[in-house]
Amino acid sequence: MAKILIVGCGAIGYELANTLADAGHDVTGLKRNPPTSSQEKFKFVRADIASSTDLEALDADFEHIFFIVSADRSNENSYHDVYETGVDNLLSRLAKSGSQPPWIFVSSTSVYGQNQGEWVDEDSITDPTKSTSLKIVNAEQKLMAHNPANIVVRFSGIYGPGREYLLRMAKQTPSIQQNPAYYTNRIHQRDCVGVLAFLLEQRLADVSLEQCYVASDDDPAPDAIYQIGTLASVLQLLKLPDGTVKVLVEGTARAKIARYTSKSDYFEAEIERIPEAVGNKDEVEALARSAVT
Repeated sequence: MAKILIVGCGAIGYELANTLADAGHDVTGLKRNPPTSSQEKFKFVRADIASSTDLEALDADFEHIFFIVSADRSNENSYHDVYETGVDNLLSRLAKSGSQPPWIFVSSTSVYGQNQGEWVDEDSITDPTKSTSLKIVNAEQKLMAHNPANIVVRFSGIYGPGREYLLRMAKQTPSIQQNPAYYTNRIHQRDCVGVLAFLLEQRLADVSLEQCYVASDDDPAPDAIYQIGTLASVLQLLKLPDGTVKVLVEGTARAKIARYTSKSDYFEAEIERIPEAVGNKDEVEALARSAVT
């Protein structure tokens, strides 16, 4: 059993606290305005991390720290309070125990400045154009330099109960860019909890971990799938010695997606065949002979 502090008990922090408490850990949730009465299996502490005075009564002997705090507003002062003053106050308070409990710091893919359709990963340059995102980058760098055991988790756009931005955007947007395909990087808040709990589990099992992870759902959204494609029949499957499989397919017709019927384990859809335009018979035969030879 580990003694764990979760700084920020919003939707993700609250669910994580319950998950870890159910696993038998001693969990404390730090929140500015915790509920007056709670039936949870973990404790609440009332504090504002921007106030060093608020943190004076906080235990300093935690073994693991989760930092899951968001700025109140999208302005530089709010980000300064959380990612500079708040982080510094917590580091100062916890240092009084004489130990350095490892952190798992929740960050965001907003730290990337790439905006031309580039792919990004943990090794991509973090050079955001927004000053607020730069505050997050500075906090990441400070924590990774403070303790090599500290981990940064960059979540992509989080969705779930209470986060209806995507739904509102879909209702307001009459069409979605299809060519080139439009990618949307998202992760459900339950998956966020799963990622954080998994990292702690691996750490407690003494598994070697990286200092930075990007976390995003790995299934494509329908917006990223081309609407027109080729119907094909599988003619042959050939398993190779290295474990890979070669597949021989034969295209039969062009088709477009009419509607999706299932999106659970994989996408299923109803399709409409696209009639093929028949060209001049002599030209077609000439092209066929040319292709064969």
